[in-house]
Amino acid sequence: MKQKSLLAKGLSLSVLTLFSRILGLIREMTKARFLGTSAFSDAFGIAFMIPNLFRRLFAENSISVAFIPTFRNYLEDAGTPEGKKEAENFVKATFTLVSFLTVCFVSVGMIFTPWILKIFYSTEDAVAMNEAIILTRIMFPYLAVISVAAFFQGILNGLKIFSPSGFTPILFNTIVIACTYIFSRWMANPARAMAIGVITGGTVQALFQLPFVLKNNWRITFTSLKKAFGNAGTKKVFALVGPTIIGMAGYQINDVVSSALATRAGEGVVSSLQYSLRLQELILGICAVTIGTVILPDLTGYAKKQDWKNFNALLAQSVKIMALISIPITFYSLLMSRNIISLVFSGGKFNADSVKMTMEVFDFHIIGLFFIAVNRIVSPAFYAQQNTKSPTIAGLVNFAVNITLASLLAGNFGGRGIALALTIASAVNTAVLFFFLTKTKGIEVGSLVKSVAAYAVKIAAFSLIASVPVYFMRSGIISLAQGHGRIISHGIPVAATAAVFGMVGIVLLTVTRDSIVKAAVKKIKR
Repeated sequence: MKQKSLLAKGLSLSVLTLFSRILGLIREMTKARFLGTSAFSDAFGIAFMIPNLFRRLFAENSISVAFIPTFRNYLEDAGTPEGKKEAENFVKATFTLVSFLTVCFVSVGMIFTPWILKIFYSTEDAVAMNEAIILTRIMFPYLAVISVAAFFQGILNGLKIFSPSGFTPILFNTIVIACTYIFSRWMANPARAMAIGVITGGTVQALFQLPFVLKNNWRITFTSLKKAFGNAGTKKVFALVGPTIIGMAGYQINDVVSSALATRAGEGVVSSLQYSLRLQELILGICAVTIGTVILPDLTGYAKKQDWKNFNALLAQSVKIMALISIPITFYSLLMSRNIISLVFSGGKFNADSVKMTMEVFDFHIIGLFFIAVNRIVSPAFYAQQNTKSPTIAGLVNFAVNITLASLLAGNFGGRGIALALTIASAVNTAVLFFFLTKTKGIEVGSLVKSVAAYAVKIAAFSLIASVPVYFMRSGIISLAQGHGRIISHGIPVAATAAVFGMVGIVLLTVTRDSIVKAAVKKIKR
């Protein structure tokens, strides 16, 4: 019964996450309609990235890695009055520190915003930089409210309550979209309306979860800073979170440097990269993250039992499933990228030039889809054995390769060079992870690589065969559908070619009696 309850909670959270990602795409579509690939769009992207970067680095990281495990330890002793009081003191101390530190950080950040933005803008971009300063100062407080929201999420997740926190990103995206449409006519430009939506959405994320925290008898009050810093639980949180921040910093600095290079590469480059990555992240969210989440408990169980035969079989099967999904998507996306991007984003300020710029970037991003997906599948193999060091080192190598290549390629190739750098870095990351697997107990890396490589080649060959009819039919279908509005002009070619591509692929997999398809269907049904 308990297992079914946990499964139901997991399924509910997965559905909410998927819905949130779809709304995230709609949020980007809204941004595309109102801002396109303009200087204002770039300014908004940079301004939103700054508080978001620190949110990922400190708030989410601290809650998942440090607060929740510590809080759960307190919950084990909360059955007694003394234990409950200690847990309440820990919650008060943490809330006080979260509020105090983020407000101080935000205040300093807002004062020094002009100097921070000099990382991204040169002296020639005075108008864009001035707008970015305004947008950053509007959205910097988002860090404070979203940190409080993450704190409330930590309490609820510690109590094994997941749905309220899973629903808040849906609220956030809905509010940003609504504010953009409602307030854009009253603002100097739509970017400011969107920025108002960000700070409003973040505040609602915190307020929405508060009643659920109170309902479970956890009072949210302040304590003195002396007691907050001196609390044994908060000291433990600081000790736990310190090393992980160092590891995660590489990923976050990656974003900063890439965005700085993109801003200097020309107007609209930052925006085109963000639109392209949003499409890629939606695909990854649907397949890679879901499969990674499903296999981690099983891998952990096999590792504890030292059942390396089943461990290797599950890992190989999962990587092959990713090949089965990501390789055909890559081939199809390369063939139909213009129509896909036009269908999703075109309209309003997102004109033909925006489509062309985003398509060029997307083509270089999408060829790295398989490697990024494999990285997210292989990482749980390390986590299942309580090995966080190897994925962290691989991430730092990824960072170094990405920044080096982006710096070399951005000057001559602009956004395409930055996208290609990420793809190559992802491939290197995959190679490094597999190298570390050779040092990992019980994993037969040689047979795993041979098996996966052979299957990937097979799926690539099938995808190439399925691409042939699409290549020859796409021009005729695009010509027939033209002149009937965005949905028909681009939706019909995408739907028709996807149907043909999919049918050819299914026939090939059926004829060859592909074992991975059978295994995937069985796992999904389970």
